[in-house]
Amino acid sequence: MATRFKPDETFRDDFRYGNSETAILRFPFPFGEDAYMYGVNMEPHTRPGSAGVFAVGFDVDEHYVAECAERAKVLALEPGRCLVLPHMREAEWDTLELIMESLAADYPDQFTLERDGLDWTWTNRPLGIHHTFRFGDATTLPHPPFEYIVRQAQGDFTLQDQRDGTLYIDGGVATVPADWSLAFDVGMTFHEWHGPVPLAHQAGVFDRALQYLMRVRYGHPARRLNWTMTINPRLDTSPENYPLWGPDRASLTAETIGDRLFLRVELQSFFRLPRSNALLFGIRTYLASLNELTRVPKWGRRLHRVMRDLHPDIAEYKGLTRYRELLVAYLAQFDDGAPTAPGITPDCAALSD
Repeated sequence: MATRFKPDETFRDDFRYGNSETAILRFPFPFGEDAYMYGVNMEPHTRPGSAGVFAVGFDVDEHYVAECAERAKVLALEPGRCLVLPHMREAEWDTLELIMESLAADYPDQFTLERDGLDWTWTNRPLGIHHTFRFGDATTLPHPPFEYIVRQAQGDFTLQDQRDGTLYIDGGVATVPADWSLAFDVGMTFHEWHGPVPLAHQAGVFDRALQYLMRVRYGHPARRLNWTMTINPRLDTSPENYPLWGPDRASLTAETIGDRLFLRVELQSFFRLPRSNALLFGIRTYLASLNELTRVPKWGRRLHRVMRDLHPDIAEYKGLTRYRELLVAYLAQFDDGAPTAPGITPDCAALSD
């Protein structure tokens, strides 16, 4: 079935956004059990046997056109949100090739890539793009190769160079970040970037994650889920714009929390790039309101238990402390005490009202 895009959605100002029933049922709910603690939780990002958002390299859903428009808006206001250090030029072309090949293979009705030697023609039907360029020649593109292709993809990306026994963030785009800044983080090592995360360092989570990532091979990508919460369906929760979204944390009420509080899930994917040997780190963001998620009975029960028992340090890091009591009280109505099946898949084929 062809995707029906929702180009009139907005992620700021009037916040015109919502998930169809299909989008809710394929939402990457991040809690596989009734409690949560940091873990490496890496797994192969392979396609055989996968479904929903996990079935393809780069997911395209009903929000695609609107999210690309949001990225263009942010980059017009703040061009520095896309930044690649000079020594990563080869990784830029690697990224362009990977995303174009993936989208054309997974969505042939929407994207087409034709190649005649180094002369490539790229067609992106949802965005109305039809462009012929010469691979390796940045002058034949309207933007540098990394920026050109990430403007046509959902979620943020970083380019990580592997050297000196670690990974360095040496490029990326961050127009939909969950309270992190590319301008601040570029050039940092893997451990420096994750420095603010509580509890995980003491448990050795990032040491194990780094070793796993440095062993990711070309053609064998990996993935994991991460989560936080956001008031309103606002994609750009960057530190630079904190005055715009920070005060929202004090604005929730018992009457509005179901519609205005969104679970924000990142499908993080890691691809080894062939020429540069860099890692492309995709951070694809999905948003679903409490009212949408609790239409899946299993998710409503589990979300209540996870939030009720969440470690205070994690709640503080995730920015939940100010409204956590309100959140738990709201979710309690969806928890009837019944057991939940393990795993993240819904326990229903259709949504409850």
